Amino acid sequence: MLLKTFGWSFAITALGLVAAAFYGGWTAFGIVAILAVLEISLSFDNAVVNAGILKKMSAFWQKIFLTIGVLIAVFGMRLVFPVVIVAISAKIGPIDAVDLALNDKDQYQQLVTDAHPSIAAFGGMFLLMIFLDFIFEDRDIQWLRWIERPLAKLGKVDMLSVCIALIVLLITSFTFAVHAHQHGGGHVDKAQTVLISGIAGLITYMVVGGLSGYFEDRLEDEEERAHEEEEQAERSGKKKPAVVLAGQAAFFMFLYLEVLDASFSFDGVIGAFAITNDIVLMALGLGIGAMYVRSLTVYLVRQGTLDDYVYLEHGAHYAIGALSVILLVTIQYQINEVITGLVGVVLIALSFWSSVRRNKALAEAEGKAPASGEKTEVSSGV
Repeated sequence: MLLKTFGWSFAITALGLVAAAFYGGWTAFGIVAILAVLEISLSFDNAVVNAGILKKMSAFWQKIFLTIGVLIAVFGMRLVFPVVIVAISAKIGPIDAVDLALNDKDQYQQLVTDAHPSIAAFGGMFLLMIFLDFIFEDRDIQWLRWIERPLAKLGKVDMLSVCIALIVLLITSFTFAVHAHQHGGGHVDKAQTVLISGIAGLITYMVVGGLSGYFEDRLEDEEERAHEEEEQAERSGKKKPAVVLAGQAAFFMFLYLEVLDASFSFDGVIGAFAITNDIVLMALGLGIGAMYVRSLTVYLVRQGTLDDYVYLEHGAHYAIGALSVILLVTIQYQINEVITGLVGVVLIALSFWSSVRRNKALAEAEGKAPASGEKTEVSSGV
């Protein structure tokens, strides 16, 4: 079962890691491995959400999602999008960006370094909004209760996450301007670029979120309308063909899934810039990770159950929050790429360990009084 579901992912992993080793030695091998793990970790909740929607779709539309959808997810968002970011930031054409990445690494690295403040501001704000919206949401399952419970209460204030993100952006751009002025003023003009890029990241997050919400509402409306039409057709004795109903609902499901997948992939693509500026390593690592996300989605659908490790989503979002801070800090200071990658891996590992402890405690609490079981579950968090 595992080999059948993850076979292509295993093959792509082997090819990708070998290509990385030939491309840049063991350092490149390690960076690609970290990027792949990071993409899988950040997109784990994406696989869970996808599985919950995909199981409602017909076999035909599942195949469409897992074929055409893979092309959009892997080649569109994970491969093309990083090139577009570099091209826009460095003000060069996409073909020139790829050519420089492959044939003139020194000049490409210099262009990316010059564009890094705007990339980091854009990505940092996008990731920060994902983290803030998660941490301010009141949810039944909480990992770090001493942090999440009071923040959930604060989250009842409208637009709080946007206000905090804008304050962080203003502080970042002001600090960058002061720092540049104290060191000769050569980059003072880039403070405005940082501010504009950060606002662009915030707008992008809100647009992607709005599109996801739009398709989700359309999906719900379509499912409700299809159900009503089917009931009406049955009462009138003229049953509407099931394939039409399935096609209408499944089409909106497919659109919604693609927008949702794109929104989830932003954090991995943007977060990758905190680990490496090498477009080749980025493409290899994110491509491997994206394949595993799709395979995990298929596995969850075929198993008919979702994962029991309930704190992994929390760990992934804390990793996103850490990456957002790191990106904003790297506007002025250099942080080792390995440290950046390990922060996310450690947070995911801790959330997985907490989930295992929780599951073990719940298993041991079976047969006990409800109150005792509740205490056990609370104490299982970190």
